[in-house]
Amino acid sequence: MLEFQSVALAYGEIKALDEIDLKIRSGEQVCLIGPSGAGKSSLLGLMNGRLAATEGKVILEGEDLGGLSAKRLKQVRSRIAWMPQDLGLVPNLRVHQNVACGRAAAKGFWGLMRSLLVMGRGEKGEILALLRRVGIEEKIFNRVDHLSGGQKQRVAIARALYQDPQMILADEPVSAVDPERAKALVELVTELAREEGKTLVVSLHDVGLARRYFDRVIGMREGRVVLDGRPDEIGVEELYRLD
Repeated sequence: MLEFQSVALAYGEIKALDEIDLKIRSGEQVCLIGPSGAGKSSLLGLMNGRLAATEGKVILEGEDLGGLSAKRLKQVRSRIAWMPQDLGLVPNLRVHQNVACGRAAAKGFWGLMRSLLVMGRGEKGEILALLRRVGIEEKIFNRVDHLSGGQKQRVAIARALYQDPQMILADEPVSAVDPERAKALVELVTELAREEGKTLVVSLHDVGLARRYFDRVIGMREGRVVLDGRPDEIGVEELYRLD
């Protein structure tokens, strides 16, 4: 379980988040909704330990992330898959090499280099199976910078699953594709996370996608949580006012 206890986050004099109290259960599918600047990216940054709370505690599976040593925090973060807005792929590497980067923390530098340069048949087969699940197995040896936006997002999803994390965090993962592809990608990532039993937290602008595909919607405005509940329990008008 992930818990926020009276959390605030400030950048100098500017408060990005304030009075955040949340509990996210293991296996939940959660969507963060709110306008640009609402604090969604900052909240995700606290969830994966990339940012540290200015006030309060962020507790993951009983451990206060703010009180961990650098070594222990790195171990904890290895269990969290992170999909930033730009996806974080390496453009001049091939698809199977980018997916292999999902286990960079577990392999260490030299282990990862071996995978990138001389990938074993077993690992290649495992990656091919993942690419088949996301629908782009035929692109396994293509360079990532030769792919479409939607294909790159599928590579990022495969990389996240290859990491075998407890939790997947995605910051506006479909902002660069058209509405139809966005729908297909959100459907894919929620379905795969549910099949694997992974906790999933995604930030989106699209209220329709949030209501259709997620168990829980957290609405944010000006660094605070203003709505939290099941999509069918929250008024549609209230949600659209956050978009």
